[in-house]
Amino acid sequence: MSLALDLTGRVVLVTGGTKGIGLGITRVFLAAGATVATCSRSDVEPVAGTTHHVCDVRDAEAVAGMVDAVVGEHGRLDVLVNNAGGAPYAMAADASPRFHDKVVGLNLMAPLVAAQAANRVMQAQPTGGSIVNISSVSATRPSPGTAAYGAAKAGLDSLTRSLAIEWAPRVRVNSVDVGLCRTENTDDHYGGDDGVAAIERTIPLGRMARPEEVGHVAAFLASDLASYVSGARVECHGGGEPPVFLSAVTG
Repeated sequence: MSLALDLTGRVVLVTGGTKGIGLGITRVFLAAGATVATCSRSDVEPVAGTTHHVCDVRDAEAVAGMVDAVVGEHGRLDVLVNNAGGAPYAMAADASPRFHDKVVGLNLMAPLVAAQAANRVMQAQPTGGSIVNISSVSATRPSPGTAAYGAAKAGLDSLTRSLAIEWAPRVRVNSVDVGLCRTENTDDHYGGDDGVAAIERTIPLGRMARPEEVGHVAAFLASDLASYVSGARVECHGGGEPPVFLSAVTG
């Protein structure tokens, strides 16, 4: 078998696939030869070479309709990348129950709903399919200021392992725990180039990820190169976060 990552003929749906990490994922799948559909809550200019659907991934009926539309247009669905997610900064004690509910809904329940819709299609296909959940390092470490987000991502990693068992052998399910990634909003979020540089000095590989590097991991997991990988949580974080006590000692 060739070791080239060739996804020619595969139909891929990337939620939130028009900006940030999602855009990097979309571009990698396109470069690998896949037919790619994206979605977002608003009507935006489609990424060149893709089709785009307006869909609130928290709406189960809308998600089911989107999956039906993708299958109706392309005849199949081989890969779902659950990328849509995120949360604004808010301390847990100050945020309302409605705020927490929306964060958990977007980052845990929405991927489950999309996965259910994709699984129904994939189970009926002779070649099955692959689901890749884009999670976060917040799933495995404290996430002050985004506590509900971290809890939801921990739930997503747990969900990944359970679905990998329930939906085998036809459908493989994996997650990618993403660390800090340089996107179009990074400078504003971290206070400009100086703030970003200071943060990057704490990362063992010396920089934040590029969106396409997350895309490479997602594409690998979706490909035949990962044909025996399911229920896995792949960390894409540049080496992780060094223990705080090291900086306390070394200054």
